[in-house]
Amino acid sequence: MTDLWPRAASAETDALRELAHGDGLTGFMPPALPDAAWVLHSMYEHELGPFDMSYVEYRRAFLNSESAGLEIIPGLDPAEVFDDPSDIFAPSKGEHPGPRWHRLCWAELARRTGDPVVAEGHLPCHSSFPSLRESGGRPVGITGPSEGSLDRADWNRLIEILTEHSPHGPDTRCLAYYTPLGQGAEDFDNLHVRAGRLADAKALYDHPDEEWWTPSNFWAHDRSWVLCTDYDLWATKVVGPTPLVEALLGDPEIEAVRLPWAE
Repeated sequence: MTDLWPRAASAETDALRELAHGDGLTGFMPPALPDAAWVLHSMYEHELGPFDMSYVEYRRAFLNSESAGLEIIPGLDPAEVFDDPSDIFAPSKGEHPGPRWHRLCWAELARRTGDPVVAEGHLPCHSSFPSLRESGGRPVGITGPSEGSLDRADWNRLIEILTEHSPHGPDTRCLAYYTPLGQGAEDFDNLHVRAGRLADAKALYDHPDEEWWTPSNFWAHDRSWVLCTDYDLWATKVVGPTPLVEALLGDPEIEAVRLPWAE
């Protein structure tokens, strides 16, 4: 895999720096080129949930129980909620959480809660869906979207759509940039940039030398399209031609929205 995506010069980010007018510490956020859409990171809901208990409360109850097998919520196995209750407040991000979980669209959750999908003037992040935090935090039974990285299913589908809308298809030359914040915040001078082909982009998810699942920025070498997954956000901005953006907005597997205030 390292042969498919070898390191490239840090200077490859210069064009993004110029586009975004920023240092790229959390990702280079480009303007519309000429259009833009935001891919909302996946949430999942348990077939029995949501429950009237937050992840924090559930974790505390689990740790305080005399037996790890104690049934805190009838029918819910703690192993379905977290891999390691001492470290994790919610199911592992990046992968589908399990057979009894199904995808929960942001639009569906917004209809239930009365919260906007994305509040005007804001970006998708930890402050989204404020009503879910009113009673002590996100309820058990609904996972939060991954922050700063796409999950595997969305990444793979996004690569397929990009391939369909790139002039050179799978042979499109691409670059991937990883913020130093995802690398232990130790080296801010030698930026992690990798070069490869779009056909091999799904393999980036399991790259052995990168700690982050998906790049902070991923772009075609000719900058006909650019992705930014900001370290602090729950969505990935995709900028490029309108047919690409329309394909994202209409895709049945990806949930994407236009945010006019963030183009």
